[in-house]
Amino acid sequence: MMEITLDEGYSFGLGAFETIAVKDGKLIFLDRHLRRLDRALHFLKIGTLDERGITEKQVIDYVKQQKLTDGACKLTVSKENVVFQQRQNPYTDDIRRTGFVMDFSSVRRNETSPLTAYKTLNYGDCILENRQAHGLGMNERIFLNTKGQISEGTVSNIFFVRNGKLYTPDLSCGLLPGILREYLCETENVEEAVIYPAELGQYEECFVTNSLMGIMPVNQLGEWKSESREVTNQLLKKYESI
Repeated sequence: MMEITLDEGYSFGLGAFETIAVKDGKLIFLDRHLRRLDRALHFLKIGTLDERGITEKQVIDYVKQQKLTDGACKLTVSKENVVFQQRQNPYTDDIRRTGFVMDFSSVRRNETSPLTAYKTLNYGDCILENRQAHGLGMNERIFLNTKGQISEGTVSNIFFVRNGKLYTPDLSCGLLPGILREYLCETENVEEAVIYPAELGQYEECFVTNSLMGIMPVNQLGEWKSESREVTNQLLKKYESI
């Protein structure tokens, strides 16, 4: 049995975690995940990766020791703990072919909180809203911030497509900058913008991203619906090729 020290991570959520996709035994974007984790640890003032002895080799060795070929490796760090776990990837090809149905949460993202920009153990709103969405037969739920602007999903970042160009909520809207979001912003024509639900009719496509789902087509968000996937499928093929 794994021994866990009851520190501020357990008591107050002052810890951080990363969930890294594993495909054919390889950790996808491991370097990006560790950089983001290092930023979170610095923000929480609980050390750096170097100070905690966390290295790429350590994560790779764990995956090899567990004989994990496809799934996910979760790394959780708090002041007194470093925990490695493995889990399945719940996002199947069948789900991707079907596409997501989503709605808006009545819970608002607090864009003034610095915690929104880090993947911390303060994750209660996300888990509860995600469970409620699934209980209603939906795949995901999208948060608005206190200004009514689209922010992010419970476990995803959101993108829209208009005339072949990608749009995603600006960081000022209060969101966690995801690994796939970072990748797309660096490699594609993406405009970070302030987007309101009333403006969704301007967009032809929508998709959400996270490290395990990759790029997931969206068929419906609230009252907005679309069957178009041209740009989304192009991005998906490009991403899978890497």
